[in-house]
Amino acid sequence: MKTLLVIAAQAGLAEAVRAMVDPQRYRVVHCQELWEAEPYLAQGTADACVLECDLTSVRPVRTIETIHKRLPACAIYVVAGERQWEWEEEALVQGASQVFGKPLRGRLLNLALARDAAPVTPVEPAPPAMRAAGGRAEAAAAVASGGLTRSSEEMLAILGDFSAILSHSLQAEPLLRDFLLLLRQILGVNRAAIFLRRPPKALREGDLEAARRLRATCAIGLPTGLLEHFDLSLDTGIGGHMMRYGRILRRDTPEVEADLEIQKEFELVGAQVAVPILDRENLVGVAMFDGRLTGEPLVNGELGLIFHLLEQLGLAIKNIWLHDQVTEGHAMMTDVLRHLQNACLVVGWDLTVLQVNEAARQTFARPGRAQHPFEFTDLPRVLGGKVFEVLRSGQPIRLFRYEDETPAGKRNFRATITPFSRTQAAPPAAALVIVEDCTDEDRLRLLEQEAANLRLVRAMADRLSNEVGNAITQLSTHQQLFAAKKDDPDFLVSLGAALDDGVHRIVRLARQMMYLSRDLPSRVESVPLEQVIREAFEEARRHQQGLEVALNYENGSGAVVLQGERQGLKHAFYEVLLNAVQCSPKKGSISVRSSLRSDDRGLKWVDVDIRDAGAGFTPQAAAHATEPFFTTRVVGLGLGLAVCRKIVEGHKGQIEIPPPSPQGNGAVRISLPLSFRPEVVSAGPQVAS
Repeated sequence: MKTLLVIAAQAGLAEAVRAMVDPQRYRVVHCQELWEAEPYLAQGTADACVLECDLTSVRPVRTIETIHKRLPACAIYVVAGERQWEWEEEALVQGASQVFGKPLRGRLLNLALARDAAPVTPVEPAPPAMRAAGGRAEAAAAVASGGLTRSSEEMLAILGDFSAILSHSLQAEPLLRDFLLLLRQILGVNRAAIFLRRPPKALREGDLEAARRLRATCAIGLPTGLLEHFDLSLDTGIGGHMMRYGRILRRDTPEVEADLEIQKEFELVGAQVAVPILDRENLVGVAMFDGRLTGEPLVNGELGLIFHLLEQLGLAIKNIWLHDQVTEGHAMMTDVLRHLQNACLVVGWDLTVLQVNEAARQTFARPGRAQHPFEFTDLPRVLGGKVFEVLRSGQPIRLFRYEDETPAGKRNFRATITPFSRTQAAPPAAALVIVEDCTDEDRLRLLEQEAANLRLVRAMADRLSNEVGNAITQLSTHQQLFAAKKDDPDFLVSLGAALDDGVHRIVRLARQMMYLSRDLPSRVESVPLEQVIREAFEEARRHQQGLEVALNYENGSGAVVLQGERQGLKHAFYEVLLNAVQCSPKKGSISVRSSLRSDDRGLKWVDVDIRDAGAGFTPQAAAHATEPFFTTRVVGLGLGLAVCRKIVEGHKGQIEIPPPSPQGNGAVRISLPLSFRPEVVSAGPQVAS
């Protein structure tokens, strides 16, 4: 029975090893520290040793060195939870037979024990350089056909050693270096170098020259600075040959003798053979090997095995590149989210939080959970419901607003939820949630609105005081003279004119204020267009004494009857016609033309064009003509066209000021739908016409 010494701080590993091995063949002895195993080391009774440690410092390597010096024939197996490739390599150099990861697997342990216990059975002729790694002997011989003859245990040992390099599955350079060291241990390779294409993430846009070259990644048996500035090209030389043919190339072949550049590259590296590294589709790199330490060349069978092993490494390297790209993208995404001032998080399809930035943690912080990982349940219920809806429907939600109670008080938030899908038909895999605290913005907007309203009230008060003052001035003057001249006929005529003008101004002002304060017409009725326009014209002309202006009405579509508020439409046309009358000469005329049309939806519209003999609006004035308190005259409030626009838009129509005609005449176009059905009809104050 053989003694298996287990050195571990806890007894669990010893119990596990005891359950894995054959109790009829192995006696398992547990020691917590190296000094407890001193009797077994001094007497040489340990046949194998299992050491539990982390290969992250020099201390476990010194322990391995001590055990190997005391018992050179004892196989040492290291069980490491954490390991770094440089310390793992040093452990193998100092005498470790094999390094296992956690958890330890019974089949691998029994395979290693059987392999190390197997006797050395060399087959003639056997190259002297072929010996086992870590003190294990391994026989191999090249047969006349160029193949290899190996026992099953030897082949399993080779595969076991090859699998050990996969511990560097995410680091290309340590992975390839361990592979070269393994080939040196098994085949006794003298020199070797591996050239790889640059990873996609290392190439800059437009760097075509770098994409067509292979750089030296690792080498053994060669000076460090020899390959520092030496690359292989994918267009010529060894790299170009591999790119075209993708097969093994020996230095002593006729095709090499015919290519001077390939000869120079073989001579510089000191290699005898080049093997392509493929990922089953594309060329990843090239491996160049010298002969054995004793000078014998590598036979075809060995090169075939190396080719297939390098193909597996090519797939691993491709996966490393893809992993690096994903990691870089993930890191960039994390940095972007972290530096955003808005709360951002990414929620997966299963409602797991994949990414969250610090702003989100602070925004959605809950009492007692500051130190806990952020979870979906930390989101407010109203926001979580919207995220769930987006993940199920795949439809984004833009600018969703909600209120939430926070430690700082009630806050207003604006959220945008965008789903991520690989294809349009596939359900979302995740959703990006961006939440912005708009409390201060809403408060500022409200303050701006209040300030604007105050400015509007100030301007309105100023204009109203002037307009009412103009209306009252004449009345006040006649009031003062009334007692003295009440019997004077001329005074009575002047008083009547002053009363008419003052009342007209005040009534018009009251109407303008009423229509500006209402949103919709007070009632809807049938309105004959021509009759309303003529009534509005007569009223406008009556209040402009001394002018003999005529109305030329042209009805291009027959009698037109609208649906709307009669008094409102009459006042809208009155404001436009009043401006036209004021701009006309003493005996001028105003042209009004109505025409019907249909829009893209088939709705009937009437366009009313009103033209006068005035100069019209300049382009700058036309852009502001319908704004409140805008006027080009020194008298008046500047509300006429603003009130007209309010009434017309209340009837779902629109007002337009076209450019002046070639003759210089001004024009205004009012477009109204024939049928009007407001959703809500509000009753507003009425002023007698």
